[in-house]
Amino acid sequence: MKIIITGATGLVGEGVLLVSLQNPDVKEILVIGRKPLNRQHHKLKELVVKDFSEIKNYSDELRGYDACFFCAGASSVGETEESFTQKTYHFVVPFAEALSRINSSMTFIYVSGNRTDSTEQGKVMWARVKGRTENALLKLPFKAVYNFRPGFMRPVKGQQNVRFIYRVFDALAPLWYIIFPGWICKMQEVGSAMINCVAKGYDKPILEVKDIKTAATL
Repeated sequence: MKIIITGATGLVGEGVLLVSLQNPDVKEILVIGRKPLNRQHHKLKELVVKDFSEIKNYSDELRGYDACFFCAGASSVGETEESFTQKTYHFVVPFAEALSRINSSMTFIYVSGNRTDSTEQGKVMWARVKGRTENALLKLPFKAVYNFRPGFMRPVKGQQNVRFIYRVFDALAPLWYIIFPGWICKMQEVGSAMINCVAKGYDKPILEVKDIKTAATL
């Protein structure tokens, strides 16, 4: 399969990229980002787009792909609902809308977050915004749309974009598996689940941690 990945300079995107590069079923990967990735691989291509709202201008480069793994995202720390909506909903949805017009036969996978609020009515701001984003994506005319809701993800070997606090959490992983088993998974499982959703499908459009683990073994 041929896939598009966004957010490859971040924790999730880098992890998914490394898993995808190692998977024999993936023959080509187009990384879309605001700056060069500075990574070389025979499967890898890059498209530098300073403003994601202009993705519609790259229709020729985006045809023929089987899936898009949208891993780019922003933290809600210090954000108001208005600013976080701008950095999340108004960042992801227009990109996906443009992509669906260019290639509606692809599968679109969005990395959301554990405890995202599908009702859009809850008390937690970021969960409402991500729920609104998920709901909008599910209405788009792709072959399939899946919203991934991972919690803590253990990095794969070779990842560079891992903050110190994340390394501390990873060192405590055996404890998290005992206390919060529904909150922790491996980046390897996230990437494998995405690839399997494209190749084999999944019976739910929203994948919580337990679904991600199941999809990774299909």
